[in-house]
Amino acid sequence: MVKIGILGVGTVGASVANILEANADIIEARAGKKIVTKLGVVKNLSKDRGVNIKLSDNPYDVVDDPEIDIVVELMGGVEEPYKLVKKALENGKAVVTANKALLAYHRYELQEIAGDTPLMYEASTAGGIPIIGALRNGLAANHIESIQGIMNGTTNYMLTKMINEGAEYEDVLKEAQELGYAEADPTFDVDGFDASHKLLILASIAYGIDAKPEDILIEGIEDITQTDVAFAKDFGYEIKLLGIAKKVEDGVELRVHPTMIPASSMIAKVDGVMNAVSVVGDCVGETMYYGAGAGGDATASAVIADIVDIVRGNTAPMLGYKKCLEGSAFELLPEEDIVTHYYLRMEVNDKPGVLAKITNELEQFDISIESMLQKPHKNDEHVKLLFTTHACQELKIQAAMVELKRLDCVHGKITMMRIEK
Repeated sequence: MVKIGILGVGTVGASVANILEANADIIEARAGKKIVTKLGVVKNLSKDRGVNIKLSDNPYDVVDDPEIDIVVELMGGVEEPYKLVKKALENGKAVVTANKALLAYHRYELQEIAGDTPLMYEASTAGGIPIIGALRNGLAANHIESIQGIMNGTTNYMLTKMINEGAEYEDVLKEAQELGYAEADPTFDVDGFDASHKLLILASIAYGIDAKPEDILIEGIEDITQTDVAFAKDFGYEIKLLGIAKKVEDGVELRVHPTMIPASSMIAKVDGVMNAVSVVGDCVGETMYYGAGAGGDATASAVIADIVDIVRGNTAPMLGYKKCLEGSAFELLPEEDIVTHYYLRMEVNDKPGVLAKITNELEQFDISIESMLQKPHKNDEHVKLLFTTHACQELKIQAAMVELKRLDCVHGKITMMRIEK
């Protein structure tokens, strides 16, 4: 018999305990041993958790219990879970975690502490989608060329509503909050931080990149309007908040931001709260992983898969490699060196010569316009100017935007979005 302790019996923790009880026979058949939950830890013992397990409010009742074989960490947060996971590993206990923030900041320290003790984390990224296992095992023969992922269901739901129903950002955000998809403070989702944590985990497995969220480009969806949505449709694009990891000649790009992508691409067709990750390997080509990215049962499914894997005897290295990948050749590409296509939206005077001024400024930075559209503005003296560029460097587009804002014919904020062909 294998005994587990759960740190954090919230939505996911309760699902883990209940699935282990309800599906005990099939789980035992697949694992080869009976798996039972000995203890769960909560902050408030008076709150009903809907589980048939013993509860405690002291996490060390789990971490220091010699009878508990596997610690399941579902607390959330960073530093307190780090202390507890570290202690569990030092006590020789295997660990399963769904905590993406913990891994975004401490994955390499934990790998060092764990050594040959299993530390599994499938549920940390894209909920029930087995993307960690795919990268660690299924694609082990491949150099990973790129990863593109819709890794946050809240923002994908919001963008889907904006695109399909013509809804405005603020209205969709309010609806997402009412449905429970977005928190009262939605910053973590809509500003891209949630997706960035997941991207960093995947990039560590694919490239061995040790980066923190503050080291990479992260932008959210709050500036997207129906004008941008209409432009994207007119030119054959969909807008998605993507986490992108891409191997380039000089290193690896890591970035999270709203992205215009061809409407014909597989990932563009992923709507609602669903997640999807596209991985391109040099041997296998493109593979696509799709499913529920959140929710108690979906995430619990991934947690229990890790538990079963550990019980079966899997002691593979945490990040999936026993020596540095490709001689530690990969370095994080600075934001300013990213090269891609860009979309710009700005409000300008409706007068002859304005377009010439704008194109002249862009030419100073070797930026050429690929397509352009002009839309009316509620102010009759102004128009909305929308255009895309050919591929150029991030440093140049940012510098060009600074100069464009200084023109007396340009008014207000310039909105920029990146395009992945």
